Amino acid sequence: MKLVLAPMQGLTDAPMRALLTAVGGFDWCVSEFVRVNDTVLPPRVFRRYVPEAEQGFRTPVGTPVHVQLLGSDPACLADNAAVAAEMGAPAIDLNFGCPAKMVNRHRGGAVLLKEPEVVHRIVAAVRRAVPAHIPVSAKIRLGYHDREPFLDNGRGLLAAGVSWITVHARTKEDGYRPPAHWHEIARLRDIAGDTPVIANGEVWTVNDHARCRAESGCADVMLGRGAVASPGLANAIRDAVGGGSGGLPDWASLCELQRDFVRDETGTEAGAVGRYKQWLTFMTRIYPQAEALFLQVRTLRTRHEVAAAITASSSL
Repeated sequence: MKLVLAPMQGLTDAPMRALLTAVGGFDWCVSEFVRVNDTVLPPRVFRRYVPEAEQGFRTPVGTPVHVQLLGSDPACLADNAAVAAEMGAPAIDLNFGCPAKMVNRHRGGAVLLKEPEVVHRIVAAVRRAVPAHIPVSAKIRLGYHDREPFLDNGRGLLAAGVSWITVHARTKEDGYRPPAHWHEIARLRDIAGDTPVIANGEVWTVNDHARCRAESGCADVMLGRGAVASPGLANAIRDAVGGGSGGLPDWASLCELQRDFVRDETGTEAGAVGRYKQWLTFMTRIYPQAEALFLQVRTLRTRHEVAAAITASSSL
């Protein structure tokens, strides 16, 4: 059973990857996408998007970070994948799932699902460009407007030699509205043979994970917003699968993580405080204490003020 931390633009950046992988339970994580247009990006650009490149493409606790590329030109994506591979990237992931209007307008992400032949050419070109021992994976949705091209895209990816396919169980038009249609992933799982298929979408709890695996037929699951809302979810899932209670960390232990996150001086103070507030809004879904804490910190500006509020909340 593999558990993977999802790439979420503007959310699972390097500090969040460091925090969540330190809590534990993940086999690997995937970077936010590196946008590829019509140039070969120099290594410094990859290091900016994926700072873990300086540590062998691993988070501080050693969890591998796969590099995700987004674009529509097969040759250019292949050339950039070769650069990332030469730098030491443990795997290359290709983004065919981003639903953002700006990205789709510039022919990136989920809009390419309307062109299965292009999806195939991109993966085939990247597969040829990187050494055989480096996996090339793809992340897709069920479709763009509808689910009609889902299996066409899947077959194209399999024919191109993809190492595994991650499927977000909604179309682009669905966005992030529940439910996730995990049962649809089973259609691809049925034809994928030995190629792993990783299920993704709307897994917020241990029970969600169990239902996702059952409905999709997939052994492996990618966790996204659920992992941000509930640090420790990956460990709880592993515990439950092993026959344990699948309990989540208590609020007091999470407060220690929150203080460490706010005090991290990698970026600016405003950036750290802003990102923390974003994270806290996700945790309100699982932890009632988070909602009360958010009301206290939403107008605060400094790391010191926010850290003090977290400390006061830890006893609630």
